[in-house]
Amino acid sequence: MKSAVLVIDVQQGLCEGEGAAFDCAATIHRINEVTRKARLAAAPVIFVQHESESGYLEHGTSAWQLANGLDVQPSDLKVRKKTPDAFLRTNLEELLREDGVQRLVVCGMHSEFCIDTTTRRALALGFPVVLVSDGHTSAGNAAISPQQVIAHENATLTNISSFGPRAIAVPSAEVEFAA
Repeated sequence: MKSAVLVIDVQQGLCEGEGAAFDCAATIHRINEVTRKARLAAAPVIFVQHESESGYLEHGTSAWQLANGLDVQPSDLKVRKKTPDAFLRTNLEELLREDGVQRLVVCGMHSEFCIDTTTRRALALGFPVVLVSDGHTSAGNAAISPQQVIAHENATLTNISSFGPRAIAVPSAEVEFAA
């Protein structure tokens, strides 16, 4: 089954300052390990970047750029989005279908927003998902810590069965790609 990696919203503005996501450097390191394995197996790596019309994460600003330390290669693809759903009003599904991708490996930021929404949409579109259990992060919120958000998403997304395809949570060290 051909896989592709979606690296969602790992952008500089989400990795710095007061609202920075939890454990960015280590999360980026684990994402880099997953994308390295994908490239060795000739699996596509797709970086998805969120953008706003103005202000925070405005296209082209330093906050919008992919995060420092993230390994991005010239062969990698990029998709720009304006909602938590990486498929909505983007060419992501078309790119995947044209390349014969049948399974997605999902990692990135923020767990409870773009990771959750994109994973649910992928399942609805028929793509099984490998959620990199230690490869997504959050800044948390007033009710729960970032670690609780991550654990909640790992548990919740893997319990959804109504779409048909399923999500499984797999630590970065155990993510595999067929050569």
